Amino acid sequence: MTQRTKHGAAALAVVLLAVATGCVGGADTLSARPDLGSPTAPSPVGGGASARTGFTLVASGDVLPHDSIIRRAAADAKGRGYDFRPMFSGVKSVVSGADLAICHMETVYGPVGGPYTGYPAFTSPPEIAPALQATGYDSCSTASNHTLDDGAAGLARTLDALDKAGVRHAGSARTAEEAARPTLLKAGDATVAQLAYTYATNGYPLPAGQPWAVDLIDEEKIVADARAARKAGADVVVVSIHWGTEWQTAPDERQLTLGRSLTSSKSEGRPDIDLILGTHAHVPQAYEKVNGTWIVYGMGDQIAGDMVNHQGAFDPRGNQGTLARFTFTPPTATGARWEVAKAEFLPQWFDTGRGRVVDLNAAIKEGEPLTAVRDSIRDVVLGRGAAKDGLVMGE
Repeated sequence: MTQRTKHGAAALAVVLLAVATGCVGGADTLSARPDLGSPTAPSPVGGGASARTGFTLVASGDVLPHDSIIRRAAADAKGRGYDFRPMFSGVKSVVSGADLAICHMETVYGPVGGPYTGYPAFTSPPEIAPALQATGYDSCSTASNHTLDDGAAGLARTLDALDKAGVRHAGSARTAEEAARPTLLKAGDATVAQLAYTYATNGYPLPAGQPWAVDLIDEEKIVADARAARKAGADVVVVSIHWGTEWQTAPDERQLTLGRSLTSSKSEGRPDIDLILGTHAHVPQAYEKVNGTWIVYGMGDQIAGDMVNHQGAFDPRGNQGTLARFTFTPPTATGARWEVAKAEFLPQWFDTGRGRVVDLNAAIKEGEPLTAVRDSIRDVVLGRGAAKDGLVMGE
């Protein structure tokens, strides 16, 4: 779907929706996206279900701007601030071609003009936000171990910048009211909820009086939030989750246990969660269908500088990742779920020399000697038997 189709709507709809709901809040309110319709409007089911339009969802891993990434964006801007758009250009066609595209914004933004910092406490240029929008991303998870690197101020600047760019977000919040609202997105004829959680915040405490500022992993809360999102009108519930063990390609026991538990949760016979998208490990991890629901344990880093592992050695896996692409089809009966009709992964690599995300399949077709990189990613992704459940490598 084109950007115009994804984001365009008549201004009159905004007014009508605001009047109908009484909402005049920030961009995480449903009224900020007039193409979503009423948050409480029932979805058509039964005889009309077969006539509804399905959708494709694309998701990607950690956007992690180290100092070298910030310098590259400054060079690409040619003296006019920072331009991150060229970095994403290699995957723009895939991202913008989806009906719904989700990223993971690992870091928080610094004030306009800086200063900006990389590891270990990140404050990134806010120019990343319009680059995400220009690439085709509709929403980003913002719950990570770096969400509080610059306290409540950094959290607020990040969400303000994403709002300004027209990119939705989930996982962190500026107010209790914002934290309580699910992020609802339109894709095809479906309303999709994005929820997001992180395992921790690197020892930084939640801001005083703001226990809702960052969503931390809590199984009961995740399930409760998913059920609340259904009641708010979500046809499909997507959980973005920052978890796992860094530099470990195999999902750890916590990922496996929580994944099994979340995918087994049901209400009235219908799964509460329809897709789980993992980030954090810095390396690609497996995809797996568990209890009939797809889990991406880890998509790897999408943008990052040269990565050094816990042994202090450069590890090229830290610049490898995947784009996940799932095609959802409408339910065929009242009370049934939207099903994943096609599950795909697209291997990608961040070329730190050129400062560009590389679509590995496209690059290999053009003669670049990257077959071994692509194949190593494929082996990890398929390592838990996802091929037997229909996962394929996409183009």
